Amino acid sequence: MSEGPHQGEITAVRGNVVDVHFTPPLPSRNHQLRTGPEGNVVLEVQTHVDASTVRCIALNSTRRLARGVTVDNTGEPLKMPVGDCLLGRMLNVFGDPVDGGDAIEAKVHWPIHRPLLPLAERTTSTKVFETGIKAIDLLAPLERGGKSGMFGGAGVGKTVVINELINNMAEQYAGVSLFCGIGERMREAEEMYRAMQDSGVLEKAVLIYGQMNEPPGARFRVGHAALTVAEYFRDVVKRDVLLLIDNIFRFVQSGTEVSGLMGRIPSRVGYQPTLATELAALEERICSSRSGSITSVQAVYVPADDLTDPSATHIFAHLSASIVLSRKRASQGLYPAVDPLQTDSKMLTPRIVGQRHYRVAQQVRGALAEYEDLKDIISMLGMEELSKDDRATVSKARRIERFLTQPFFTTEQFTGKQGKLVPLEQTIEGCERILAGEFSEVGENALYMIGAIDESGKSADDNE
Repeated sequence: MSEGPHQGEITAVRGNVVDVHFTPPLPSRNHQLRTGPEGNVVLEVQTHVDASTVRCIALNSTRRLARGVTVDNTGEPLKMPVGDCLLGRMLNVFGDPVDGGDAIEAKVHWPIHRPLLPLAERTTSTKVFETGIKAIDLLAPLERGGKSGMFGGAGVGKTVVINELINNMAEQYAGVSLFCGIGERMREAEEMYRAMQDSGVLEKAVLIYGQMNEPPGARFRVGHAALTVAEYFRDVVKRDVLLLIDNIFRFVQSGTEVSGLMGRIPSRVGYQPTLATELAALEERICSSRSGSITSVQAVYVPADDLTDPSATHIFAHLSASIVLSRKRASQGLYPAVDPLQTDSKMLTPRIVGQRHYRVAQQVRGALAEYEDLKDIISMLGMEELSKDDRATVSKARRIERFLTQPFFTTEQFTGKQGKLVPLEQTIEGCERILAGEFSEVGENALYMIGAIDESGKSADDNE
């Protein structure tokens, strides 16, 4: 490792990748270099090209850089301020505020690259994290201290569900909420900040953003910066952390950009050859210890709605619950557009959720799967050609589909319907009663966009 700062000079600038010549010893990998007119361009060492050249990725704009410009070696990795002073604030990848507030005066700074928690210190949990969203609690219960993913193409409602989870979970959550926006739109960041302010959860939340317009280096490292803050709250403050990431695919995408600029040969579908390693280095830091847990919910964009895309399959491998949002269901107006047949959770076993919850979830899936198989017959021959049993199954499945829709608090201004938070017990009871045939005489629309099943009578009265 280099002794104190020493200087090098730029020999090549390729987009956001910069080559710097140093007289040995070279700065270590992941160390921070500074250059530019006021030393405000931050470079991170990625590879040692030869005995005197390092290849770096820039975390902000390289607009004024040129060959021959002096570069300072700081002798340390990029660091992030940590502590209670971050609560209620919105930061970027460097820990600078982007909410227009005062500068952050943190006493402690931690490097964004940290060793993984040793296996002996990790803990796993069999506790379920209730969200108040019927389709998720019934079919894909989230693990407290686990990682859950929300998969879907563009425009099927991933960010809306994440916003609803913040509203439902952060309010009743005793720990710290940490939101990490990777490659998100400015509009979404602004809306989320306002929504958290209005619902009163901002005071116990930290927002960290690497926006869509920022260089790939910033988007590539903002997840590590957020995890450093989460680890501080878990290990030092000893609090549980709710980590929401939107969108983990943008992390993969920024890695692809960086990899291409680095000159690496692309792998399957043009992704970087190091995709699995980079993703694991980020995901495996999300874990629980005896002092506190990190519960993570991640939105995952699925390119062209293809769940076999390498980015989606690699992300699947790290998760304990996978919630798949379907474009077909969204087009039918069934929101949240959770696909009940592809959505799954490792927590959905009789030992963890109990025999009753497990049985109802399996019966719901069975009825919906049978309905899916019968759809072709119905479209060609009509309902009249079905047997009496099949007609009863279709009737139950269509009512369950509508019962699993739900008005959200975060969409009240668009739908005009008041948001509903439904306890798991009421969700299970409602599905049990529909499966028992209790609502066969009630119109399907009476079960659409309601909370608990008892509201169906009121809805039926309203519709008459």
